[in-house]
Amino acid sequence: MLVSDGSKDGSSGSSSLRSHPSDDGERARRRKKLTTLTRPWLLLAPSLIVLAGLLLWPLIQVGKLSMQDYKVKFGGGEATFTGFDHYKDLLTSDLLWKTVLPNTVFFAFACVGLTVALGTAVALLLNRLGPTWKLICSVSILAAWAMPAVTGTYVWIWLFSPEDGMFSQLADSMGLIDAETTNWFTERLPFYGIATINVVHHGFPFVAITVLAGLLTIPKELYEAGEIDGANAWQRFWKITVPTIKPVFLVVTILSTIWDFKVFTQVFLMPGGSGSNPDVYNLGVYSYIEAFAKNDYGAGAAAAVLLTLLLLAITIVYIRTLFRQGEEDL
Repeated sequence: MLVSDGSKDGSSGSSSLRSHPSDDGERARRRKKLTTLTRPWLLLAPSLIVLAGLLLWPLIQVGKLSMQDYKVKFGGGEATFTGFDHYKDLLTSDLLWKTVLPNTVFFAFACVGLTVALGTAVALLLNRLGPTWKLICSVSILAAWAMPAVTGTYVWIWLFSPEDGMFSQLADSMGLIDAETTNWFTERLPFYGIATINVVHHGFPFVAITVLAGLLTIPKELYEAGEIDGANAWQRFWKITVPTIKPVFLVVTILSTIWDFKVFTQVFLMPGGSGSNPDVYNLGVYSYIEAFAKNDYGAGAAAAVLLTLLLLAITIVYIRTLFRQGEEDL
């Protein structure tokens, strides 16, 4: 009886040392949850480290420089902390509010609107062509996108050059201007008109090819149903095409906005755009002139930070719109 009782006690004691099956299941669930949360970040870690080195660290350095007076000296430089003085000077500058910011904003929105509109029109045209002509026209318009911005800018400068430029001669022959006394690049409006043509010409092929890819995903049955219901071409575009590939339009608009807000080459290379005519400054050129022409690196960095914050705000609005559209489609 004593042995028997002892064996029972030993059995019950050993069983109490073993973990309960529910505890094992709970630990397994925790491990699975932890793996689910950490695995994507571990896979993204190499790319995030590279992006931090290429993008985040330079942004931090620009932000740091914007709070300093930095003087370049032989063998290095000397920095004096100034806090937010450069931002105060920038935000209280008449040049910023009356010239630089309006030039940047209105020029960017004009370029974005015209680029997306022209690119969409070209995409609709390409979508109606046969395979051979579609290939020929696609390759032809991509030549404009492949052309370096510097080369394209000099072409447009040559076309509008005073006296002997093609457009100057054409306008003179029509009695609109006097080619010998008219300079397109000295006034703010014609200067940015030429810059807008340049940017739109360089950017519309990307929009056209991207929108064309979206158009090819739309079932033809939708258009046939619209025709049966009596919808004309304009109604089919707004009621079928636009809602179906709205995410594509949002993406090309986001990218075009980012590119056009920070246009530098097309403005800087035009006559007067490199600093001799303050009336045509945009934020990118203004930042460059302050930093490298006037050697005021802190003021130039502050302008660059302002441009970055402006782009981030616009991008966040577009991204939220894109995500909201995605949630509505689910």
